[in-house]
Amino acid sequence: MPRLTRRDLLLRATAIGCSAAASPLVTPVAFASAPTENRLVVILLRGAMDGLDLVQPYGDPGLAAARPGYAIGPGDGARDLDGFYALHPALSGLWPLWQAGQLGFAHAVSTPYRNQRSHFDGQDLLEAGTQAGTAGLSHADGWLNRLVQTLPGARRETALAVGAEEALILRGAAPSVAWSPASRLALSPATADLLSMVYHDDPLFREAFEDAEFYSGLLHGDFGADDTGEDGMMAMAESLRDGGRTVSPGSLAEFAAERLRADARIASFSIGGWDTHRGQDHRMARALNHLAEAITELHAGLGAEWDRTMVLAMTEFGRTVRINGSGGTDHGTGSAVVMAGGALRGGQVFGDWPGLGEGDLFDGRDLMPTRDVRAYAAWAMAGLFGNDRAMLERHIFPGLDLGADPRILL
Repeated sequence: MPRLTRRDLLLRATAIGCSAAASPLVTPVAFASAPTENRLVVILLRGAMDGLDLVQPYGDPGLAAARPGYAIGPGDGARDLDGFYALHPALSGLWPLWQAGQLGFAHAVSTPYRNQRSHFDGQDLLEAGTQAGTAGLSHADGWLNRLVQTLPGARRETALAVGAEEALILRGAAPSVAWSPASRLALSPATADLLSMVYHDDPLFREAFEDAEFYSGLLHGDFGADDTGEDGMMAMAESLRDGGRTVSPGSLAEFAAERLRADARIASFSIGGWDTHRGQDHRMARALNHLAEAITELHAGLGAEWDRTMVLAMTEFGRTVRINGSGGTDHGTGSAVVMAGGALRGGQVFGDWPGLGEGDLFDGRDLMPTRDVRAYAAWAMAGLFGNDRAMLERHIFPGLDLGADPRILL
């Protein structure tokens, strides 16, 4: 059987024209300034993050029953949070923030998006902040832009997007500009997953993709001698790599912190790689390492401004409760929100737990959402920027029922 090279896969990726929901060169980073000392950072976790793996409800016997043989709970390296929930081992580097009350989570949340489980529509609704039923439509603005419009004296700082793509979450009447940091030519985990689905029935592709070293090369642009030479794409990748110009979640967060220390007060960027249809144990750990890296860089880079910062990491939807035959999970509904920052009343898991019994699941397969994820973002805005309930429910998040204050801020 002929050997499939990284060049083959890169050329295939280019040929299929990956959309913004999966492209490694479309990682929006957006900023806006406002006359306040408080800061809000929104990290979009693209690919549908499994909240049940991130914050494991090991106290619910339904989790172990649905995931036999899968590492669950403190005895498998996860950190016990409160006797019911445990934190995935890959986030252990953030444990000091949890102990300091500067890391927290909200479980069993989702957007109003239901049943379709499309990454593209789900991400569209997450960034637009609108109600279900509008998936597939072209949204005029995003909820962070609508927030900026409500802040007296707010002005443009900058809006940044890898690949010069506009970030929907900050699109709207409040102006922004684009910025594209230099990037080596490599595939994101989301793009690799897309290729895996497109070429699922190609035995040559599957065999190459199963090789861990090969997969790592795809993600990091580490092209071997067999993949270099006359091909222009490879030459470009080598040039960028040799110049040390790379983009990572840590470098995006580092740049965000720099701007937030200056005039910016609202920032958003994306982290991909959460589409864990197979081999979830390895892929989830890799994605969580990237998230931990980003939060660590924000904490370090913001310095004293960290005490006035709230970080929200959100995803378009969750994943199935049961592990599939490929050691992964499929598209689901309920997930979790990661929260961090010195402004957070952390050290706890927020939300009403719905249970994982057969009669408790959404559609008999997914974690049942018990709260709209937009409500946590809205309550953060209310505390940070003083937005009132009517503005939040009618303008920033049309159709949202805020519900009771979860008291996520100090």
